[in-house]
Amino acid sequence: MKRLNGIKNVALYARVSTKDGRQDTENQLIALGEYCQKQGWTVVEEYIDHETGGTAKRPHFQRMFADARARKFDLVLFWALDRFSREGVSATLAYLERLTAAGVNWRSYTEEYLDSTGLFKEAVIAILAVIAKQERIRRSERARAAIARLRRQGQADKLGRPRTEPSKRAKAQKLRAQGLSLRDIGAELGISAATVQRIVAAA
Repeated sequence: MKRLNGIKNVALYARVSTKDGRQDTENQLIALGEYCQKQGWTVVEEYIDHETGGTAKRPHFQRMFADARARKFDLVLFWALDRFSREGVSATLAYLERLTAAGVNWRSYTEEYLDSTGLFKEAVIAILAVIAKQERIRRSERARAAIARLRRQGQADKLGRPRTEPSKRAKAQKLRAQGLSLRDIGAELGISAATVQRIVAAA
């Protein structure tokens, strides 16, 4: 990886699931820290989660986004994309876009093409967006198939929209009042932006 100008303060994100013993976060952090030292970057924060990447409900992951909005660092460096998130391409792309929107760059240590400061950034984002679209289409198709199956089985009463927990409704309204976007609120609470919009409109 080439040295970047304009990057001074860096945050490291490391994650290892308690269910997968492939790598300890300490191993990730050592390599990431050494790389930053060679680049002349200052590591100002380390965010470490010891749980599955299949959910956004990771305390350090969420704190990283809060600090990104406060511009506490210029770039987030992570070991690999599956260490950053394993929620699927759509959710992962949304997380990367949140960092970009906050004015924070991102980079994968082991995947050189995943670099918001690189020449191929737009191409990579475009490819991820296409994959995310296909992912959403497949989810929609599976949902329609499940609905059709329930109707055939006479269980249409199970098709109603699940109610959002009161605590989430209150938090969504509070975060919206603080100026957060619908997408950011949804990602933080684990609900869709459309659901957040309904909650805010009903307030």
